[in-house]
Order: sequence, then structure tokens, then C-alpha cells
Amino acid sequence: MPLAEKSIVSVPTGNSLAYLSLGFAEVTEAAAIAAYKWIGRGEKERGDDAAVMAMRKAFASLPFSGTVVIGEGEKDNAPMLYNGEALGRGGVAVDIAVDPVDGTNYLAKGMAGAVAVFAAAPAGAMFCPGPAFYMDKFIVPPVARNSVDPTVPVAEKIRDLSRALGKPISELCIFVLERPRHEALIREIKATGARVHMACDGDVLGGLRAATGEGADALMGVGGTPEGVIAACAARALGAGMWGALAPQSQAEEARLQDCGMQQGQILAMNDLVSSDDLVFACTAITGDDMLAGVRVMDGRAWTETLLIQGIGHRISRIQNQRLLREGA
Repeated sequence: MPLAEKSIVSVPTGNSLAYLSLGFAEVTEAAAIAAYKWIGRGEKERGDDAAVMAMRKAFASLPFSGTVVIGEGEKDNAPMLYNGEALGRGGVAVDIAVDPVDGTNYLAKGMAGAVAVFAAAPAGAMFCPGPAFYMDKFIVPPVARNSVDPTVPVAEKIRDLSRALGKPISELCIFVLERPRHEALIREIKATGARVHMACDGDVLGGLRAATGEGADALMGVGGTPEGVIAACAARALGAGMWGALAPQSQAEEARLQDCGMQQGQILAMNDLVSSDDLVFACTAITGDDMLAGVRVMDGRAWTETLLIQGIGHRISRIQNQRLLREGA
């Protein structure tokens, strides 16, 4: 599914969360602008904290009753919008999944790929990961969602993906986080003849690439569970396919899962990860890449580009916006 052409858009209403869409886009815009001044400064926590504070302030003016179900930060002691935090000034009850800076290392190093991301769904629709910090993920574009089996070996997944997409295996590109735990996975992918797109961070953006088919034909491998639920919201909103399985990376995490009655390795289908089509997903680039332009500051104004996706109707819009910066901002 190709992304919409760049434009300034108005977003029509048509479902219970649609009227909030532009407000949610302003939340990720605010986070991206706040993080901008920390690009390339080597202080990812301070950049993350700036984005968190900007998001929290932007949420306060919106007419909804939000609860953070997915808040980034706990597993790595980063600043965060914490799980269970109430947001908004009252209204429709909404589950919130948020990562003020996905790709904090990119932000700190001044590299492309840092984004501010957010997803919303009706209350009770999102999977609550509890103590599960890591998830094994498999994401494919819409055309392949009913043609691949998440339980088969990697070679079979890629063969079935090739058939579903109508592309030779040699032309397939699989997004994988560059981690020691993925060395065997990467060898298996390359053994089929497919290519690997490795990234040191940012599997929300990687999931978005796989779900749209823009820059990747699938995402495979273990990443953060919070990012997994956010990616699931984007994938469902686009009509793409996603499966996850809890994949603890330490004995302590595994024990916490067992204490909560959660099962390692159990396949989580899309309905397990997010059970409603009434979704809003927003992603604003901070440092930018070939998918979205990063924040630019000129003449006292900040320019942003945001990808806004509505689940009902699978509506994809790009919003190019500008804000007048306050003195000292």
C-alpha cells in the first residue's frame, strides 16, 4: 500500500476517534519539535525527557479520557509517560500507546530514523503487556496477511511471502534489528536469497515500513513489547498482518511472566494485540529519513511532517505543518 502524496490535509470525521485525529497529530508534532534541539548532542535521556514533557502538555488540552496502556521507558529507566497515567481533559475513553522518541540513539547521534509515535484505540482494545518487555514480531503488508503462517520456519515464511507479493525471493527485503540475538535469523534469511535491512534501533518505523511495503517487505525478530503494540496499531490501521509472541530475554523477565500467568512463545494474533479497527496512529519524524522529512527550524518557525493513519477506511495522510517557536524554545 503506497503512502499518500505529501500535502496539507484535513481529516474527515466518520468514527468515534476521527475527530481527535488532528489533535493527536499535534501531540507527536510537539514531541518532535521538543526533541529537535537534542539532535546530535549525545544525551538521549534529555531528548526523550523533552519529548515526554511536550507530549504530556499537548495531551492536557484534548477532549478525551486517555489511559496510557503502553508507555516507553520502564525497561531502560528512561523518562516516560507511565503505564496507567491519565491524559486529556475528559471525554471518550481511549487506550493510549506512545513512544515520545522511537530511536533515541539516532537522536543522540544525529542519525536519520528518530520519530515520535502515538496510537489510540477505544478503551480495552489494546494488549497490556504487563512485565513482558520483549516480543518476537512478524509483520507483512496487507496483500500477504492471509497468505503466511507465523509458525512455520523462516524459509517457508519467505517462500509464502514471495508468492503473496508476486516478487522473486531475491527482491524481498526483510527488516531486522541489528542484535546478537538475531545472528541466526539473519543467516536464515540470507540463505533463502532474500535481502536484510538491518537497523540498530527503531522497530516501530521498521514495522511501518513492512506494513506499507515501503522499504521493507516484512519485519522479523525480537524487539520491545511496547513498540510491538504500537506497531500492531499501525499495522491493523493499514490492513496489514502482524503476529507476536512474548520472548523474555532474561530469567527474571521469564519468571515475572509466569507469575502473571503469561505464556512465553504463545502466538498473539492481531486481535490479541489490538481488537478494534477504530484506531488513530500518528508518527512525526524528528531526524527524518526517506519516509518522512525531519524537523526543520527556519526564521523562528519549526516545520514538521507527520504520517497520520485512521483504521476505519485505512486512511493514510501526510501532514506538513509549521509552528511559530516561542522565545527560548
